[in-house]
Amino acid sequence: MLLGKYTFNSTFLSETILPQYKGSTLRGALGHALKRVVCNLPEMTCEQCLLAPQCAYVALFEPDLSGKSLPDLNLMSAMASPFVIEPPLTTKTQFSAGDSLAFNLILFGESNDLLPYLIYAFENMGQMGLGKKVGGHRGQFQLNEIINRGKVIYSPEKQCIQAPDPLECLDIHPISDPRSISSIKIILETPLRFKMKGKVCKTLHFEHLMRVVLRRITFLMACYGEKPLTLDFDHFIQQSKAVQMHDNQCRWFDWQRYSARQDCRMNLGGISGSVVYSGDLDIFLPFLLFCEKVHIGKQTSFGLGQFRLEYLTDLAFSG
Repeated sequence: MLLGKYTFNSTFLSETILPQYKGSTLRGALGHALKRVVCNLPEMTCEQCLLAPQCAYVALFEPDLSGKSLPDLNLMSAMASPFVIEPPLTTKTQFSAGDSLAFNLILFGESNDLLPYLIYAFENMGQMGLGKKVGGHRGQFQLNEIINRGKVIYSPEKQCIQAPDPLECLDIHPISDPRSISSIKIILETPLRFKMKGKVCKTLHFEHLMRVVLRRITFLMACYGEKPLTLDFDHFIQQSKAVQMHDNQCRWFDWQRYSARQDCRMNLGGISGSVVYSGDLDIFLPFLLFCEKVHIGKQTSFGLGQFRLEYLTDLAFSG
């Protein structure tokens, strides 16, 4: 599966108030701006629109399941989002003119071809404003540059998008280090939200983690990979039950977001913190390394489920 990661660096032009977690705000504003700049028939719904099959907004924010060879997994009734927004992790809420705004946009598969539309939408988003109104206006900002793999591929001065370096091709590869890894630490950078048997889980047993990881990979590969990934799901889950959980520093993080589309506040709490696992981990590492780049769980499109994997030495683990 092709993956492109783009860093948008911007500067606020006026006072701006944002929530502590900024992912949902960025996603909502970007979707609104994209629809505004590409929609030719705003009086129609996307489902009714004859232009939907060729629409950048639909491809990114309303992807269609039809024609996809999707895995038969419980509760997978909608197509995976083709993007992830990684917001700045700062909890700062008040920004002044001159302050910076930076976030990552991760695109999967052919959605990388739609990057020009997203750049244009983001520049319009800067003019429309972001966050709560201050003095009757939302905070405006200007895009300074976009970076891909350490290279500036766009700046407003050039008004030209340079071809990114070859996109990263994500796949499941055996770990290159032949030494057996017996202990790892998972650090949740953003809250992880997922359900098991219809109920929100508040404890991250390794079996639960691998169920979420394997679902994410299987579904992404079916939606945006060159071909679906076939896995012996039950085999991996049975193996995962033998892995032990230690030093569980996870906690439940409660937060809400307002959905303009549904006109209501939504409870979107998730697990945050860190946890250590020990056992025979080698077979699981390729899957964890894959998902370290694509997030896991629910609401990944606005940044939830971001985690970092650390290998632990026996000395570090025993301490």
